Amino acid sequence: MGPGAAVAELRTAVRVCLADLSPGNLTTVDLSPGDRTAADPAAADPAAGDLTAGGVPGGALVLVACSGGADSLALAAAAAFVAPRLGLRVGGVTVDHGLQPGSAERAAGVAVLLGQLGLDPVRSVAVTVRPAGRGSGPEAAARAARYHALDAAARDYRAAAVLLGHTLDDQAETVLLGLARGSGGRSLAGMPARRGRYRRPLLAVRRAATTAACTELGLKPWQDPHNSDFRYARARVRHQALPALETALGPGVAEALARTASQLRADAECLDELAFAESGQLRGNCSDPAGLEAGWLRALPAAIRTRVLRDAAIMAGCPHGTLTAGHVGAIDALVTGWHGQRWVDLPGGVRARRRDGKVWFTSTAD
Repeated sequence: MGPGAAVAELRTAVRVCLADLSPGNLTTVDLSPGDRTAADPAAADPAAGDLTAGGVPGGALVLVACSGGADSLALAAAAAFVAPRLGLRVGGVTVDHGLQPGSAERAAGVAVLLGQLGLDPVRSVAVTVRPAGRGSGPEAAARAARYHALDAAARDYRAAAVLLGHTLDDQAETVLLGLARGSGGRSLAGMPARRGRYRRPLLAVRRAATTAACTELGLKPWQDPHNSDFRYARARVRHQALPALETALGPGVAEALARTASQLRADAECLDELAFAESGQLRGNCSDPAGLEAGWLRALPAAIRTRVLRDAAIMAGCPHGTLTAGHVGAIDALVTGWHGQRWVDLPGGVRARRRDGKVWFTSTAD
């Protein structure tokens, strides 16, 4: 008897995602323009650009990031089945954020379960989630700590890829959250299916399918209480906003949001590429990384200029995901609407100000 429909769907998604790493079909790992900026925590690792056909041997290792929830657990099971059939090894990493009672025991249990599924090596990592800075919530702080742990595991094990369990529903939620923050086209583009060594095989798969796959396989996923805690914006979007939109507009809202993200990603990545090139020219023309020439910035198209300014702010210390269009617009006004106005305070204790014909990014403590 073959696998159930949900298990088969996930295995197909993972097979498509990993096919290029199979020893018989190796290609250079493609790095999108965003990999070379500080715009995504998953892109911050310089080692992410080091994977070429010559550097990914047969039997390359793929790691699965697994919390024990339905999405990542179903992904781990699918990868455990698919990877060996592609000539790949598969391991797992689970991260204990230490934010809930019993988290260490739960992480240890997830590690044991991953081993039972056939993943090897398996690492359980305890991290310290530092207090969120001004303008940065606890979710962003936990995410930063998690990616730091995943980066370290990938480097230590020389992994060719790290798989993340985000689904179509997560993508739809991300787009809605970005719209609510007024973060612009970048947020509408959602999460990329691939960035550096990080891959998201399930972005076209509904959350219901991962839950069904766990049921078909007899797996009991962990139910994270944060996912239903309305103190968190994502929980409110998941349980209130999206169902309300489905009620008002009819079914298919999540799919439409995810489709919109996919359609806009190519445009966003093209603009990111152009912005990255301009940033290099600014610095190459004796513009200090903290101080960007206002005259040159003013001559750039608005879509490029605002990306240059946003990435400069992130590199100066603004937490990823906290800059809104309002923040970026205020920085842009230092270039295009300069009339001697004061500085702009940004999330993460960063301050943008104009002085001596340049836009500077410094600490508010300076």
